[in-house]
Amino acid sequence: MARYTGPDCKQCRREGAKLFLKGDRCSSGKCPFDRVETGARGRDTAPAAPGQHGAARKKLREYGRQLREKEKVRRIYGVLERQFHNYYLKAEAKEGMAGENLLVLLERRLDNAVYRMGFGPSRSAARQLTLHDHITVNGKKVNIPSYSVKVGDVIGVSEYSKKKDSVKALIEAIASKNAPKWLEVNAENATAKVIALPARDDIEFDCNEQLIVELYSK
Repeated sequence: MARYTGPDCKQCRREGAKLFLKGDRCSSGKCPFDRVETGARGRDTAPAAPGQHGAARKKLREYGRQLREKEKVRRIYGVLERQFHNYYLKAEAKEGMAGENLLVLLERRLDNAVYRMGFGPSRSAARQLTLHDHITVNGKKVNIPSYSVKVGDVIGVSEYSKKKDSVKALIEAIASKNAPKWLEVNAENATAKVIALPARDDIEFDCNEQLIVELYSK
């Protein structure tokens, strides 16, 4: 499936918020989004949105706020529009609140679970590790980033990959990361067991999922 291959920082500028697409770099002083720019009137402002008229941000109306919230969540998890819409249709068909169901489905993606267990500095890096056969689920290699993990699954690193120096550094970093409560991480063995389904409280970024529901309900 096609995916976005452009600059990550451009997506943050478009949404007017840090999406932490580059992992630890986004939390450091090297993040371009933290750079202050001087506007036409001499006022210090955050980086402008991409494009010729990006500096002239307009006040968003209801539809604009709904669209931007959807785009923010979609960019954070690194999925394209059609795939994101399919997730929403599945969420809507489930019992409970469609917005929360949507976030849970996205959180259960294998590439996200790999990132949340601390193996990989960002979701895009975790996606690449998954695609390159470094990840196992219940002892079997799984190279599908959209694979949906379930309770009882054990996510790990393949034995062959553990011998690579580049992967060893990532494994060592697992112990320093804070995993969500739905994952039971064993840093020594580089594994994580899914002990529960993700809950709304486990989402690590600010999100108003109701706006997404309102957008797709039109």
